Order: sequence, then structure tokens, then C-alpha cells
Amino acid sequence: MVESADSTTGLAGVAAAAKQAPGRGLPPVHLWHPAHCGDIDIVIRRDGLWMHEGSPIGRAELVRLFSTVLRKDADGYVLVTPGEKLSITVEDLPFRAVSVARRGDTLVFTTDVGDEAGAGAEHPIRVDTDPETGEPAPSVHVRADLWARIARPVFYELVEMAEVEDGRLTVRSGGVAFPLGPVGAGVE
Repeated sequence: MVESADSTTGLAGVAAAAKQAPGRGLPPVHLWHPAHCGDIDIVIRRDGLWMHEGSPIGRAELVRLFSTVLRKDADGYVLVTPGEKLSITVEDLPFRAVSVARRGDTLVFTTDVGDEAGAGAEHPIRVDTDPETGEPAPSVHVRADLWARIARPVFYELVEMAEVEDGRLTVRSGGVAFPLGPVGAGVE
């Protein structure tokens, strides 16, 4: 992590603000509306790896910390504190859903930063088509306007759980039916 001369700005300020959240709870980023301070050289790559100035952020705890102050605004993804808003680059979606478990009637996804999202009306599953490959590009809503790309092995688990309804593979979670795709369209 790069240290700045002023520990209340840049990465140090973001880390300090994130640490103020009690336990593993999330800071109230939706209540923070500071002026935009510029860009910070953080990239969340398509594969989920967080990079700073071209190097991987190797500490999972630090990535988790930064993920708690991540927000998507109309102008893009930002890390936000009560005093700063810094734009970052997200190549695809900010999180990866790396596992799924059924708890009662709900499919609970765990992301690469430790968040959990129980699929249902508030956390839908959607399956778009990757414009480059034509393959399914599944995702699940995590919080606010932040989504997780469902990892391929997890998507295969969903396909195994699916039932055919009206010619489509469909999973149910939290009382909601989520179509994964038409039978025979590469999702079987």
C-alpha cells in the first residue's frame, strides 16, 4: 500500500474510513457525498484480481477493506469516504461469486471478498450473453448497485440444480424463479 504524507487522503484515507465499520459490517457509503477528488490507480481486473499501480494487492484483508467502501455512481465505480471520492477502474464486475450453498429455499452466494447474498427478489440472478464469446455471463446482485460475476464452476452447480420450465433451465431461490437459459443453448 502506498503511504501518503497526509494519512487522511488517498489509500490511507480510504483504509482509515473502512476500518471505522464495526465488525464485518459495511460503512454507510450511501450516506457519504464528498467532492470527487480524482482517480486512483486501482483496477479490479476481469478475473477479480485487485491491482494498484500495476501490481496485485496481495493482502486479502486489504482488498476486503477496500471492497467495503466501493460504490457504483452514475459516473462509474468509486472508493468513497466521508471526505473523499476516488474513481477506480472495474473491467467487468467488481466481485466474483466463488461458491453457492442452499440454505432452506435460498441459494446463498459467497463472493471473493467474503460478502454473502441470498438470491431472491432483492438479490436477483441474471444471465446475460458475453458479447465477445456468446457464452452465458451470469451474475448475482450483492448490494446497492454492485454485482458479482458468477464463476464458471458455480454456474455449473446452478445448472445441475436447475429444472426445465417452459423450455428453460431454471433455478428457484427465495421464492423467485431465475431462468439460466434455454435448454440446449450451452448451459446444460
